Amino acid sequence: MNLTRRTTLLGLMGLSLTACGGGVGTVGPSIAGGGGELPADLRPTPNSSYDAWVSRFRSRASGQGISPATLNAAFRNTGYLPGVVERDRNQTEFTRTLEDYLAIAASDERVSKGRAAFQRHQSTLSAVEARYGVPAEIVTAIWGLESFYGERRGDVPVISSTSTLAYDGRRGAFFEKQLIAALKILQSGDTTPANLKGSWAGAMGHTQFIPTSYQAFAVDFTGDGRRDIWSDDPADSLASTAAYLARNGWVSGVRWGGEVGNNAPQGRIIQPQPGGPSFSVTRNFDVIKRYNNSDSYAIGVGHLADRIAGGGPLNGSFPPDEYGLTKDDRVLLQQRLTLRGFDTGGTDGVIGPNSRKAISSYQSSIGVPATGDPSQALLASLR
Repeated sequence: MNLTRRTTLLGLMGLSLTACGGGVGTVGPSIAGGGGELPADLRPTPNSSYDAWVSRFRSRASGQGISPATLNAAFRNTGYLPGVVERDRNQTEFTRTLEDYLAIAASDERVSKGRAAFQRHQSTLSAVEARYGVPAEIVTAIWGLESFYGERRGDVPVISSTSTLAYDGRRGAFFEKQLIAALKILQSGDTTPANLKGSWAGAMGHTQFIPTSYQAFAVDFTGDGRRDIWSDDPADSLASTAAYLARNGWVSGVRWGGEVGNNAPQGRIIQPQPGGPSFSVTRNFDVIKRYNNSDSYAIGVGHLADRIAGGGPLNGSFPPDEYGLTKDDRVLLQQRLTLRGFDTGGTDGVIGPNSRKAISSYQSSIGVPATGDPSQALLASLR
């Protein structure tokens, strides 16, 4: 089946790194959530218009084979989530450089956690690889990018989120399909309404499947009669990811690609960031893009997989950014700001919203315009 898992969902939810995806998603802070109480805007809010829509939807769902018992159980404790609509309407299209993407996707923390997860689940991963022909480290890397190895699977009830987005109408037809698929998941007994949770846009489980992709590709690897991607045991999720890649054309024994000049396999040459490293990529690189249609995502998966398997960082370097700063400069800027009491939320060299807020606060404190932009002059002023 030539399906892209999350083409119509915007934003990498697991990592906030790419401009497509719906769970992803997965590299960076997870919009999907990671446990604890949901914010107020992601809890049901009275909405009579939504209630009327649900009443009309019930007849359409019945026409597609959803039983009254399933509908009653699914909608019993659900409702309109204003925060879902807010997030859907306020997603920002942005371009992150490959250097910034990889700084998060293959951070030291993500690599170390990935190696630990790989060892912890080696038996399952080896069995998954043997069945589907997809390398265990590739599956592990997708797991790491999508939910930080299961730590950020999402806490939003999927029936509430998908019904809210279907009612809202901006992408109503798409989300009604997701809602129907979610109801079929419940009707099949794969999970319960209480456990059917995911990101605010309905991406679910360790590797963030949307309901229609779950219906098409999820597998019961444990043999317990349920395709349980929500369990703390990631076996069904990992196997479902491998099954997805295999059914989308993964060629066993062929690497995804690699950095040119660093023992890369033969393939077509791409250079996603001008002045940065070039990569030789194979047909399996394109299969990874079926999971999330982004060169940066596919390189992130491949490079993280190589690191999990014991490989080192990229050999090539990236050019200075638009402000004339190298990654080392940006890391130093974050460190110096934090030491001055302007917390950047980390020192990974990625100038994101937290770093810009810290820069603005510092600029205000020294009486200069609070642009939030980094610069060599700003760095020099922090000595």
